[in-house]
Amino acid sequence: MTADSILKELEALGSEQTKKTWMRHGAKEPYFGVKIGDMKPIQKRIKKDYQLAMDLYASENSDAMYFAGLIADESKMTKADLEKWAYDASWYMISEYTVAWVTAESKFGWELAAEWIESDLQHITSAGWATYSNLLALTDNEKIDKNLVHNLLERVANEIHEAKNRVRYTMNGFVIMVASHINEMRYEAIAVAQKVGKVSVFMGDTSCEVPFAPDYIQKVIARNNGGEAKKKKTVRC
Repeated sequence: MTADSILKELEALGSEQTKKTWMRHGAKEPYFGVKIGDMKPIQKRIKKDYQLAMDLYASENSDAMYFAGLIADESKMTKADLEKWAYDASWYMISEYTVAWVTAESKFGWELAAEWIESDLQHITSAGWATYSNLLALTDNEKIDKNLVHNLLERVANEIHEAKNRVRYTMNGFVIMVASHINEMRYEAIAVAQKVGKVSVFMGDTSCEVPFAPDYIQKVIARNNGGEAKKKKTVRC
């Protein structure tokens, strides 16, 4: 199985309607316009393949780059691989989802998240915050540095409204994830969410809205009967 053969499969699955949808969200050419659900049968067939994922990501086709994240073997990804993926990400679906997912599942997650949130590049910084959020969903709470999370919450409270567009979105998501996954820090996260209030993010020519963290957190708490959201084995979807 080669990158060329997968690209042909993806091309056959593309549609103009889906392409227009992704364009409104900010997708960059080249891409075919493939629905995520239509990628799943191919993902199930391949499972994980490090080199195929690397080759597909290098194609610079947005659909292929996203699919690469679904089949990447996180155990074989090097720090250099992940850094290149982050810098080469063409739009937020790649930087905040594909890159953040694979990075969080790799052994470099905490290290790279810390480095990336200091970047001057919007897509790198947002990838860093998204990676932190995914790490909270994956990592047992006893292994999470609560002082680090506290400091990150304070940073969100003090910086979110002056941060760059997509960084505001991922910072807001981080607060929600803290409240959802770490009971002992829930009230601190809620206090930050209330202090921050409504977060304004340009979402492209779409009807999408930024979750209002105080309300969203309460919905998560209710859904889990007051307990923590369950930890995940994988954050890729």
